[in-house]
Amino acid sequence: MNEFVWEFTTDKVRRLIMKGIRLDKRGMMDYRNVYIEKGVIYNADGSAFVNLGGTKVIAGVKFELGEPFPDKPDEGTLMVDAEILPLSSPSVEPGPPDEEAIELARIVDRSIRESRAVDFKGLCIREGELVYRLFVDIRVLDYNGNMIDASSLAAAAALLNTRVPRVEDDTIQPHEYEKVLELREVPLYTTFVKVGKAIAVDPNLAEEKAADARISIATVDDESITAMQKGGSGAFTAREIETLVEESIKKGKELRKKVRG
Repeated sequence: MNEFVWEFTTDKVRRLIMKGIRLDKRGMMDYRNVYIEKGVIYNADGSAFVNLGGTKVIAGVKFELGEPFPDKPDEGTLMVDAEILPLSSPSVEPGPPDEEAIELARIVDRSIRESRAVDFKGLCIREGELVYRLFVDIRVLDYNGNMIDASSLAAAAALLNTRVPRVEDDTIQPHEYEKVLELREVPLYTTFVKVGKAIAVDPNLAEEKAADARISIATVDDESITAMQKGGSGAFTAREIETLVEESIKKGKELRKKVRG
């Protein structure tokens, strides 16, 4: 879509959404359709595919062995990587991950890490010497808005699908597993955009381009907030944030049912 068409579409979206109307006929607090499929990558230790209203994301989990961090000698490690593939959008250029992809990886990483979803002590093989290193790779295949929630869903579903590989003689045995990775929590983001004074959940691409501000709130089962990320130049009032926290808790419960499937 060229710049002129986007400008026209964005202006139309702004005018409508400030009246409480969305182009796709959704309510202001309604998500698009969510499709989740687990176990989609044979060679991964865990994987999942998510289609959130046309935003398609695949996540894979893989274990390696390595030394623990010096300050946490009895804990495994986590690294989240994200890439927005050039085929996902005409605006994405080939090359190394850009700032948007780096931010996406950090946002998802924070929700998993701060929720203590993974028992990292359970990933220790020999204290101070050898631990499992957990890698979560996220790839955005098709971008139609709200890749934060789509990536969060994909990462969580992939972790729920993950098995811990068997180790023999300090070597991972391919396609041999000793247990399922247990998650203490299933952290998920709920993203809202603000257009003028109107607020909507799960923005599509046109709504993202029309937005003045964005906020993503990560919740877990016990209704705790584990992470929050603000974007855009606009602002949310304290009252609005309180309302959106309550809404994110509600939406998080609904999304977790889909993820657990």
